[in-house]
Amino acid sequence: MSGEVKAAGLIIFRRAASGVEYLLLQSSRKEAHWTPPKGHVDPGENDWQAAFRETEEEAGLKEEDLAVVRGFQSVLKYTVNNRPKTVVYRAAELMNSEAPVMLSQEHVAYRWAVLEDACDLAAFPEMVTSLWECDSFLLKNLRFVPEVQSA
Repeated sequence: MSGEVKAAGLIIFRRAASGVEYLLLQSSRKEAHWTPPKGHVDPGENDWQAAFRETEEEAGLKEEDLAVVRGFQSVLKYTVNNRPKTVVYRAAELMNSEAPVMLSQEHVAYRWAVLEDACDLAAFPEMVTSLWECDSFLLKNLRFVPEVQSA
């Protein structure tokens, strides 16, 4: 077994009339997995730098479009191609509602989904757990004020 693969990503959410919605990207690989933006940590990068770089590369969302949620971290550990992989997810809120999601060639679709739908799409138990943990953290630690509809 070769060395560990390290990756980082952001669980990106937005506030919508239906509640909190999470951004998931569908992989263009044959397995067609749905996950938040994530990717390998390059040499010299920390988890945050990798997560923001990957989010911009995969979804077209820039760091200035997002507000980091301090205090949340979810670590997934699993094996891919006989190599251990660790993915560190952090959370960020999409603050710029005008920022379009622009997919890279690594993905074929994206979806904003409420927790239950996001978990159905994610399929992997570890990713489902991370989404639930994030949602629980947000509900406990962020103040959610309903949007006021203008007349």
